[in-house]
Amino acid sequence: MLKRQDLLTLEEYAEKRSTIRKDTIDIKKAREVNLGEHIRLLFENKQTVQYQIQEMLRIEKIFEASGIQEELDVYNSLIPEGSNLKATMMIEYEDVDERTKALSNLIGVERGIYFKVGNHQKVFAICNEDLERETDVKTSAVHFMRFEFNQSMINDFVTGSIVKVGSEHPNYLCEATIETRIQDSLNQDFGEN
Repeated sequence: MLKRQDLLTLEEYAEKRSTIRKDTIDIKKAREVNLGEHIRLLFENKQTVQYQIQEMLRIEKIFEASGIQEELDVYNSLIPEGSNLKATMMIEYEDVDERTKALSNLIGVERGIYFKVGNHQKVFAICNEDLERETDVKTSAVHFMRFEFNQSMINDFVTGSIVKVGSEHPNYLCEATIETRIQDSLNQDFGEN
């Protein structure tokens, strides 16, 4: 969990922003999984969340303790807690009309996203614990999800078992094997607090 003392002041952040931004982009590349052509999962960690908080503080020019604490309270929930992975899922269509139609056809897609570690049962996402992100007519283009693993699954995950991510939504059926470099990056989230 990030605390106020983990953050840079607005002035310090301004001085180091370009380096921090480049480092964060590199981290994100090693924590991103494309699921088919239109769904991207970005697995958050302490560094990606800290960057997001610093950016929000910069953009909103927040420097008061209460405002900083509000941002920490919102974003800390995205940091993995040792037995889980947390992701931001984005549904991406360049064409506006195609995106509108897809968001209507993909209601509930977030609840069909899963991990499969080796021969274990699928672990489905626990979604949008912050607020409701769908209506009767469409889903949101952004969802927040948490995947909870038991110790046996974690052991197999970190020792190199094949790990897959998939979608069971009837309008978006697909499955992808996670690349070794991404699995290695995600391994770091287990056991952290």
